[in-house]
Amino acid sequence: MTPAARILVVDDKQSFRFMIKGYLDDAGYLVTCVAGGAEALTELGLGRFDLILSDLVMPEMDGVMLLRLVRDHHKQIPYVLVTANGTVDSAVAAMKEGADDYLLKPLNREELLLVVERLLKNARLRISYERMVDAEKELFSFQNITTSSPSMGVALSAARQVAASPRTTVSVFGESGVGKEVLARAIHIASGQNMTSFVAINCAAIPETLLESELFGHVKGAFTGADRDRDGKCCRANGGTLFLDEIGDMPLSLQPKLLRLLEERVYEKVGSDRQVSADFRIIVATHRNLYECSNQGSFRSDLYHRLNVFPITIPPLRERREDIPQLVEHFLQTFRQQQGKPLPGISKAALSLMVSNDWPGNVRELRNRLEYAAIVTNGELIQPEHLRLQQSDPSHEDPANDRISLNFSFSSEDFSLEAVTQKVMEWAMEKSDNNKSSAARLLKASRKLFY
Repeated sequence: MTPAARILVVDDKQSFRFMIKGYLDDAGYLVTCVAGGAEALTELGLGRFDLILSDLVMPEMDGVMLLRLVRDHHKQIPYVLVTANGTVDSAVAAMKEGADDYLLKPLNREELLLVVERLLKNARLRISYERMVDAEKELFSFQNITTSSPSMGVALSAARQVAASPRTTVSVFGESGVGKEVLARAIHIASGQNMTSFVAINCAAIPETLLESELFGHVKGAFTGADRDRDGKCCRANGGTLFLDEIGDMPLSLQPKLLRLLEERVYEKVGSDRQVSADFRIIVATHRNLYECSNQGSFRSDLYHRLNVFPITIPPLRERREDIPQLVEHFLQTFRQQQGKPLPGISKAALSLMVSNDWPGNVRELRNRLEYAAIVTNGELIQPEHLRLQQSDPSHEDPANDRISLNFSFSSEDFSLEAVTQKVMEWAMEKSDNNKSSAARLLKASRKLFY
C-alpha cells in the first residue's frame, strides 16, 4: 500500500491553515501547518515532504522568496502558491520562479484536491522514471563491464576514449552475442546522454521494403498503407545515438542514403523532398568483415570507409576465457535479484566446464545457460548437469570424418524444395542451440535467411 503523502501548508492566517488542513486530512494526506517561511524551512530540514502549499503574501518572507530558498535544496518538491491578490502578472512571475501551480482565494475544495492529486501523481511518475534511468545507467555503464582480458581491455579503453566525442561515428565488430549493443549503450551513457535517446534498429530483422521507412520515417500517401505521417528512428534519436545493428546486412539500395546521412547530416522521409537535420551519433555493429564485403560488392566501399572512423573489435569469449568467472558471478548476482531466491553459486566442476567451453554464442549463450541453471537449482550449487553443456561444441561435426549426414524423410506429397530447406534450417538451429548466427555459419548462409 502506498504511504500517505506528506503536505506542508504555509500561511500566516490560522483560520486558513485550519481550513486547508481539514480538506487535506479528509482526503487522507498527512498535513503539517506552519505560520511562515522560516518555520517552513525548519520543517523541511527535519523531514521529507511530498508537496508544499504556500500563501503568496506573508510578512517577513513571501511565498516567492520561500520558493527560491526551497528550490536551492529541494528542486523536485511540487510547490503551489495561493493568494487572494491573484493577477496574471503575479501568476506568470510565480511560474517563472518554479511554482508548479497557482490557486486563488477563496479556495474551492474540489479544485484544491484535483491540483494536489495531479501534482503528486506527476511527482511519483517523475521519481519512477528517474529511478529507471538510474538503473539503466548503472546497468549499461562502463563500471558494470569488467574484464581481466588484455584484448577486451583494449576495446573498453577505446570505447571510453570515443565516448568523449559525442558525434564521432563508431563501428563495433564482433561475433554474435559478444555484447556489441552493450558496449554501444555504454558509450552512449558515458557521453552524458539518457537512455531514452538511444535508438536501436536491426538492419537484418526488417524487410528491405520497410527498412527505409523505419529508419527515416514517411509522409502520408508515400506508399500503400501510409495513412499518416510517421517519424522514423532518426527523428527519435535526435540529440542522442542511433545504433544500427547488423549493418553488414543493410540492402545496397539503402546504403547511399545512409552515406548521405553520415556525410551531410541530413535525411528525407520517404515520399518527401524536405531535408531534415540529423543531430545524433551513429554507432554501427556487425559480425561481418565489412572490408571483405566491400571487395565482394555486397557493401559499398565508400560507405565502409565512412563508417570506419573509429573501429572497435570485441574479441569472442573463447579468446578471453579469463573473463568467464567474472561474467558468471555477475549474472548470478543479477538472477538472485530477478528471481528473488538464494543462489549459493557454482561448483568448481561446473565453472571448469564453462571455462573450457568454446561458447559459439558468446556471452549471450553463457547468460542463457546460467539462467536455466539458476531456475532449475533449489538452494544448491550449480553443477555441470544443470548447464546442459557438452565437452565439445554441438554445432560442429566430428572433424575426423569431415562429413555431415542428414537423415530426413518426406512423403512424396510433402516433398518440395521449401520443405527440404525448412528441415535443413531446423537441423542447423538445433545443432547451434537456436543461435541464428551459428546456424548461418554452419550452413554457410546469410543470417538474414533465418529472419
